[in-house]
Amino acid sequence: MSVAPAEVEREEAGLDAVPDLPWVTIVWNDPINLMSYVTYVFQKVFGYAKPKAEKLMLDVHHKGKAVVSAGTRESMERDAETLHGYGLWATVSHDR
Repeated sequence: MSVAPAEVEREEAGLDAVPDLPWVTIVWNDPINLMSYVTYVFQKVFGYAKPKAEKLMLDVHHKGKAVVSAGTRESMERDAETLHGYGLWATVSHDR
């Protein structure tokens, strides 16, 4: 007995697809953490060299925030949770 393959209707991929924009982790300024501590956390968590960690810390201090990492939503949520563990105020957002 032979069975004919079933025909399946498929939506054309990408017609109405919204591009998967990168996600970012943002660290916000707070009145609690010392600048040297924030620099240390950026080096420890992300492996940034001290000059890059200091630049990001100064952005947080002077501009009120800094994007510290970018990638998939899941990895950015992990980064934010890790930063929360160090006592930093971090959020996740679409990179626009």
